[in-house]
Amino acid sequence: MSTYMAKPHEVERQWYVVDATDKVLGRLATKIAEILRGKHKPTFTPHVDTGDYVIVVNADKVKLTGRKWEQKKYYRHSGYPGGLKEMSYEKLLQTKPELIIEKAVRGMLPHNRLGRKMIKKLKVYAGPDHPHEAQKPEKLEL
Repeated sequence: MSTYMAKPHEVERQWYVVDATDKVLGRLATKIAEILRGKHKPTFTPHVDTGDYVIVVNADKVKLTGRKWEQKKYYRHSGYPGGLKEMSYEKLLQTKPELIIEKAVRGMLPHNRLGRKMIKKLKVYAGPDHPHEAQKPEKLEL
């Protein structure tokens, strides 16, 4: 008996909707990363993208524990000397709340070509509405 290896053309993908209201950021991100990667399926293959699509709504209502609300910082660099930019969680939540969940999930996926392909299946929206009704997404309780 040999181990089953999924082929890229055999993978059947589903769409899931996750409501981020009052969910803890890290715990939410781990579940989303697991679904994007395909680890919840019995056909999981490490070198093939077997994951499903995830739509996250109400990204602006995600929670943090402890004092991270005041202390958490997000960094980016322009590539030029002295080009390090810093933004607090509060400021990022006001300007781009979708980026908070995207960055948390991206850090939990593989840091290679496969991971870049997986992160494209994540759709994050700040409000309760999304334009993916045609895909008939299932509601997913985490």
